[in-house]
Amino acid sequence: MTRAEPIQQREIDEILLRFRGVEGATLPVLHAIQGAVGFIPESAVPAIAAFLNRTRAEIHGVISFYHDFRYEPAGRHVVKLCRAEACQAMGGERLADIVKRDLALEFDETSGDGAVSLESVYCLGLCACAPAAMVDGRLVGRLDEEGAGALVREVRS
Repeated sequence: MTRAEPIQQREIDEILLRFRGVEGATLPVLHAIQGAVGFIPESAVPAIAAFLNRTRAEIHGVISFYHDFRYEPAGRHVVKLCRAEACQAMGGERLADIVKRDLALEFDETSGDGAVSLESVYCLGLCACAPAAMVDGRLVGRLDEEGAGALVREVRS
């Protein structure tokens, strides 16, 4: 279990207050917390659930359903590789194997030094430029072996 630090708890409390009385606030609250803290501390789930008048299971269900929400802090660099059909058809799985090997990471892992997190996504909206990736929020299309190597060097530097 990842516990919210006191400063994080203060940010979470402020975010919850901002959404007081807002209908359908579950996703906006979770996005705001992750945006401010970098992740959603599991220890904050009971307070979030109580604030939204939901059960902890419902909040956990939302967090676990959407892959962009995380219970642990991400690495300083986040590499997302698209594994949807168009990217698979254009060699995305082979490139994923190269990136995983070169980063020594599996999907949904963060390097021990906290430098890089590797995540899989299922469509970045770049099907015409497949295979595609996202590095720290920057889209990369038409990824090939050379580009995959450059991507790894970039996040390792």
